[in-house]
Amino acid sequence: MSVGKREVLSLYKALLRESQKFSSYNYREYALRRVRDGFKAGRNLTEAEDQHRELQIAKESLAVIKRQVVIGQLYRSPNLIIEK
Repeated sequence: MSVGKREVLSLYKALLRESQKFSSYNYREYALRRVRDGFKAGRNLTEAEDQHRELQIAKESLAVIKRQVVIGQLYRSPNLIIEK
């Protein structure tokens, strides 16, 4: 069974939204770049098994990003020059 386009798009948007919440510029940009690159790389997957595996990895990544955002907010560092 193929992965639904709506589910993939929803997960992609959730990952981008959560990545935007990083307080650190470097972490934020890194996470956004990794999300975009990961979904571009998975765009051409045709096997249902591969699609499901990558979807599961993306869901686990979303959980990690959510935890890291909370930790980052607890231990904030001063803003970088580029952020001002």
